[in-house]
Amino acid sequence: MSLPASIRSTASRHRGVFRWTQAALYVVLIVLAVVYIFPFLIQIATMFKTEGDAANNPLSLVPSPVSTAALARLFAHSDFLRWAMNSAIVAIFVTAGRAVFDSMAGFALARLHYRGRNAVFAGLIAIMAVPSVALLIPKFLVITDLGLFNTYPGMILPFLADATGVFIMKNFFESIPVAIEESARVDGASTFRIYWSVVLPMAMPALITVMILSFQGSWNELQQIIASTNQPALATLSKGVASLVSGSLGSGTQYPLKLAAALLMTIPPAVIFFIFQKRIMNVGSGAVKE
Repeated sequence: MSLPASIRSTASRHRGVFRWTQAALYVVLIVLAVVYIFPFLIQIATMFKTEGDAANNPLSLVPSPVSTAALARLFAHSDFLRWAMNSAIVAIFVTAGRAVFDSMAGFALARLHYRGRNAVFAGLIAIMAVPSVALLIPKFLVITDLGLFNTYPGMILPFLADATGVFIMKNFFESIPVAIEESARVDGASTFRIYWSVVLPMAMPALITVMILSFQGSWNELQQIIASTNQPALATLSKGVASLVSGSLGSGTQYPLKLAAALLMTIPPAVIFFIFQKRIMNVGSGAVKE
């Protein structure tokens, strides 16, 4: 049985409006993507430009001529590799430390019942509301009093726990059914065994999220590094690239050199994110039904 002509005409108009709306939406998304990506493309192109080409044609996406002089100068006349090594040391230890301490603290706040737990959680929320720059002087005084200034431990220890990471882990642990832990406890598992062997593997999406945020944050950290050391040998990429931006290798704009250093600095966090992004999105981790 065929539909009346009026109904078919109305449906056809609706389909036409939907297609035009969808096309307009795609156009808007493409424009926004181009606006977002264009500065990054300029950065890549400028890295292979000469000083003159970068100054005369700053928005050109085609270097003329193509030059690797900025990269050669970056590695030959700066401590870029040492900065990268220091950043890697700090980021690796901070990421591992936060994975352990944030998850343990999150589990304690979510599952252990003790006096003052609510006060501890309230203090955690209060710390998240405090700007990080307001804690620089207290951290500097503590690091100095402990004799850790200008040392790797002084650069790493202030980062080993993070209020945001604890908050993320606590919320995820609370979403796991208590019946799983009760079953493990009936089988004789201790509290630490339940945390390590039962609950933590189920919280892997949250743990990976915390680890990625920790790696990116410690890799890009500048304020705390400035407060922890003033030795050039302990400078990280964030501090070293900041010195390049301020003109430490000479006068002139040096756009190719500065953008090359900034681009190379972003590669490790980007690689880490793209490798583990699917694990971040995987919020379902096989819990039993209650």
